[in-house]
Amino acid sequence: MVRGALPERLDALDEALWTYRDDAFLPHGREGARQPILLTGQPGNPNAAKVLFAIDGADPGDPAAFERVCILFDGRDEAALAQARGRWKKAKDDGYAVSYWREVARGKWEKKA
Repeated sequence: MVRGALPERLDALDEALWTYRDDAFLPHGREGARQPILLTGQPGNPNAAKVLFAIDGADPGDPAAFERVCILFDGRDEAALAQARGRWKKAKDDGYAVSYWREVARGKWEKKA
């Protein structure tokens, strides 16, 4: 499931998933759809997803509702970075296993913590 705080960004993601490549399709849908990937701005877990991707500052809600929660943010945006740090601290204080990955040169990802 992808939970976003900005409806226009969810619209753009919806369009991209439909048109990215003719030979690559990810089944998905918006509010009320029973699809493997639900694009939503709403709380909860209506499609019984195992993984949540929270984007654009969306509140991930209760992490216990998922096997894994991924919070994606722009590390160059000070407000987004501060919010992510607060969520990291809360999750860690609540006893969840947390990790942090950062994009490095050439688009590779490196585990930082």
